Amino acid sequence: MKKLTVVAAAILSAAVSTASYSAELIVGVSWSNFQEERWKTDEAAIKAALEAAGATYISSDAQSSSSKQLSDIESLISRGANALIVLAQDASAVGPAVDAASDEGIPVVAYDRLIEDSRAYYLTFDNVEVGRMQARAVLALQPKGNYVMIKGSPTDPNADFLRGGQQEVLQAAIDAGDITIVAEAYTDGWLPANAQRNMEQILTAEDNNVDAVVASNDGTAGGVVAALTAQGLEGIPVSGQDGDHAALNRVAMGTQSVSVWKDARALGKAAGEIAVALAGGADMMSVDGTMSWTSPAGTVMNATFLAPVPVTRGNLNDVVDAGWIAKDALCAGVTDAAVAACN
Repeated sequence: MKKLTVVAAAILSAAVSTASYSAELIVGVSWSNFQEERWKTDEAAIKAALEAAGATYISSDAQSSSSKQLSDIESLISRGANALIVLAQDASAVGPAVDAASDEGIPVVAYDRLIEDSRAYYLTFDNVEVGRMQARAVLALQPKGNYVMIKGSPTDPNADFLRGGQQEVLQAAIDAGDITIVAEAYTDGWLPANAQRNMEQILTAEDNNVDAVVASNDGTAGGVVAALTAQGLEGIPVSGQDGDHAALNRVAMGTQSVSVWKDARALGKAAGEIAVALAGGADMMSVDGTMSWTSPAGTVMNATFLAPVPVTRGNLNDVVDAGWIAKDALCAGVTDAAVAACN
């Protein structure tokens, strides 16, 4: 496998040169909920890209409220934003904000979550492939038994993209009778506490007869692992995504099997550069790496999809080598000599 540094460098080729467009531009970023570890890394990358282009960063935190996000975006527009990067709290509720931006001629980048509107530029990772990677890793470790599917937020289309990719991989084993999906649940707001509560209820209903959990991100995986640990079941296969530091430590510890790494540094950099280019008058299709993509609902959009990478115990060295996590943080509490990255 190529080093992740090489992969990260390759996917950055999707970004567009923006220096010529940046004079006095303001880019507003609307975060759905800035409490997740992941978004702080994204923000730093966006800020760095905007600073490099000479543009100004302003932001707001919707604190998991779709109504607050609408008012936040109105405020960003009134503060002079020439482009918006929106991490949608509720994809179906953010439409009026896109309308308001469009009325003012302000381009919108749908950041890592689909906004079902052809006027928005969709920038994300290949989330269907993320789901496939999660299921492949879990299936390789646990080819038979009872599976639980812990999904993302029901208001985020990514939850169903991930679930679709997971099902593609698991279907043959389901058809063969090797695995049975005994339960699945959405996780409101992607909140770990909600994932933990769902998992606790499932374990009770199934009398702890669970062999593997396909959890859709690292936050939900953390909630799942807490519920499993309380029942003495830690160590059964559990998936995640995002490369959260706590999750990578769980991978090293053996309580989480895989975290599909979506390098937020690459995504944030691309978002900042694309926003500046669009604010400067660039046509969406002129952005390097842009493809025409049709959503499941039939909306044709301009989009860029970056490449995810599954991280397991076998390639933990790569996230250290890429500067994503320090070895001390990765290996905290690890005593298993079999974890090469911690030796």
